[in-house]
Formats: sequence, structure tokens, C-alpha cells
Amino acid sequence: MNHDHGIVFDGVWKKFHRGELHDSLRDLIPAVARRITGRQRPKNELQEGDFWAVEDVSFEVGPGEALGVIGPNGAGKSTVLKLLSRILRPNRGYCEVKGRMGALIEIAAGFHPDLTGRENIYLQGAIMGMSRAEIYDKFEEIVDFSGISEFIDTQVKRYSSGMNARLGFAIAAHLNPDVLLVDEVLAVGDMNFQSKAYGRIRELTEQDLAVVVVSHQLDKIASLCTKAIVLDRGQVVYRGGARDCVAAYTSGAYREEAAPDTDAPVQIDAVRPVDDRPVESGEFARLRISGRVLERGEHEELSLSVRVLSTRSGDILYTTTNRSCDAPLPTEEGPFELELELQMNVPPGLYALESGLWDNKRQKSAGHGPSAHVQVEGARFYGEVQMNPRMHLVEPRETTADPSARPEASLGSTSDH
Repeated sequence: MNHDHGIVFDGVWKKFHRGELHDSLRDLIPAVARRITGRQRPKNELQEGDFWAVEDVSFEVGPGEALGVIGPNGAGKSTVLKLLSRILRPNRGYCEVKGRMGALIEIAAGFHPDLTGRENIYLQGAIMGMSRAEIYDKFEEIVDFSGISEFIDTQVKRYSSGMNARLGFAIAAHLNPDVLLVDEVLAVGDMNFQSKAYGRIRELTEQDLAVVVVSHQLDKIASLCTKAIVLDRGQVVYRGGARDCVAAYTSGAYREEAAPDTDAPVQIDAVRPVDDRPVESGEFARLRISGRVLERGEHEELSLSVRVLSTRSGDILYTTTNRSCDAPLPTEEGPFELELELQMNVPPGLYALESGLWDNKRQKSAGHGPSAHVQVEGARFYGEVQMNPRMHLVEPRETTADPSARPEASLGSTSDH
């Protein structure tokens, strides 16, 4: 990578140990004997209780690139960021961050709890190699972005987790970093701040920073990052464009799962949007599902299903089948194509649509099919569903033709008292 700043992560391995290193005298004596005699196991060999948290992981991030790191809990995502930020050292391989680094890895990481927010801004700037004058020039911008100006002279040990996250991100993203590392810690902030933070990350990427983002908010990864990797049990199991990685992760296509039931008389070949353009919230998304009937028959025990998942939370939002839509499959052998319309009454974001076969008799999956994604844009609102609100101003009724008449006159009053 021929850049003056960026990230190199080359064949990195990192191991940890479960539990206590020596939890009994029987374990301790052999370990001490190995040290005395010099007959220790190789440094990189796993010993009892060890495991690889990161296993032969490689990637590069150059200026103007944003890498998303996604995967299930315990996949090694945060360990990768801690290796990059030099909190941890690799057992094997090589990792380097070229340029000034801004990092938000853990809430209040690097903050001195007894110092005020103001003092911690100057402390973090000094750690990043900035002069006092440079920090002073950025100070108001940092405080304004964090939104905690009234608490800036309060000790940070009095801050909530959300305030810590706000200030930490504002510092990391405004003190002229060349490389920015951001962990899931942003999830503790409110929705408005999260939106502002991801907008800032997008600005920094456009300014040729190298950015690495770890997040379970897959819609943010898909829209923000130029590329991504999927980690599972410490290994890179999928890499490519951000949307492709999100699709692979949400569909589980990267896993070595059992093959679909080869006895199923129907197979699904493809699921694709009729139009690749984003759908407005509350409008219909149209999908074409193509497949093949392998055996002639009614196949009443089998349904073709489609479920909608949020890429932000991974939750299943809706499931339907061809039978519930009164769209029976052909009875003759050969190819078929179904068109499905779904009204996307959901907030803006990226949604996964997964296909599959369902055995109605046994009430279990009869095979997995391909997936597609729909980007929803448009109406801004908070909540889980789009309710297409309508609101208008009600004009006041004319109560009298005489503007000087008193309200009591309408009640039949003849007295001023």
C-alpha cells in the first residue's frame, strides 16, 4: 500500500486464555519446570485453555476507504480494533497504522476520570501529537459537536455512558486524524447523535481518511463503508463490497450449513428486485422469484416463503408464503416465476429478503434459497413502522360576525358580572 497514511493488517493471529493460567498446583509445577529447563512450548502453539481470537486475518485500508467489520458476538471484531490501536499485540503477523490515529474503542478509554471534559480534550490532543494551539483551534468545534457544552467543565467520572461516547467521538473525529477507528460504542448514543456521528464519518472518508468501523448496525455499514469483511470465530469468512458482505452475513451464505433438502420437489434459483432503485418508505417493493418444479404434483405440503429482516437489528420483521398470497406453484415440471409485492411500511434503511422452502406437514425448513436486499428511503420518522400520517390545521369556527361582541353573548348572558 503506497500511501502516506492508512492501515496494513497482514496475517495477524491473536490468542487468549480461558480462565486462570494456573488454577492448581498440578498445573503450576509443570509450567515452572518448563521455564527452568527451557523446554517451553513454542510461543505460538496453543496450550490447554488457549484459543485463537483472531486467526490469520489480513486487510488493507487506504485513504478515502472505509472498512466495515461485521460478524456475530465473539467473532473477534473488537480484538481487531484493539490490535490496530496497539492496546493488544499480535502473536503472529504484522499490523501497522500509518498516520495520526483517532480511536473510539471503549467508552471513556483514555479519559482521566478526575479531569474535566475540557482538560481531557487537551490531554487527548497531546497524546495524538497536537500542539496546544492546534487543540485550541478545534476546541469549540469539538464541544459543539458533542452537545455537552454545559458539562464541559465537569469531571468526566460524573458523565453518563452516552455523554462519554459523545465527547469521545467528537475528540476522535475532529483532532485532525489520518486514520479513524470506531467500535460499536456509538450504539449507546441517542438516534440523533448516531446520525450525526455517521454523517461525520462519511465526511472524513470523503476527506481521504482511512476508516474502520465495527458495528451491528448493518444498514450503516452498507451505506457508509466502501468495503467490508465478515468475521466468524476469528476468521475472515467473507470479504468484498459492503452491501455484498451484509447480504452474505444476513443470509448466512458464508456458513457451511447443511445443504437444502435434496428431496424437495421444488427449488428456488433467484430472488431479485424488479427495480434496483431505492423504495420510498410506505411504497411497494416488487420482487421476482424464479425457480423450478422438479416433480409433477400439487405439493400441498410445501410452501415457498419470503421473510424480511432488518439489517440493523437482525430481527425478522415479516414472513409470508405463496399459499398465504393465494399464489399456488405450478403442478407441471419446469421453470416458474412469481412476482411479489411488499408494502415497505418501515423506517429508511437496508432490508434483507430471504427465500426458502417450508414443510407444512413437519413444520420445519425444507431448504434455503437466495436472498435480495431493498433500500428504503424517504419519510423521516422514529419508530418501527410507517403509518403514513396525515395532519392538517383545523380552521377556527366563526363564532360571530361582530368582533367586538363578548363570548358570553353566545351563552345567553346579559350581565357583565
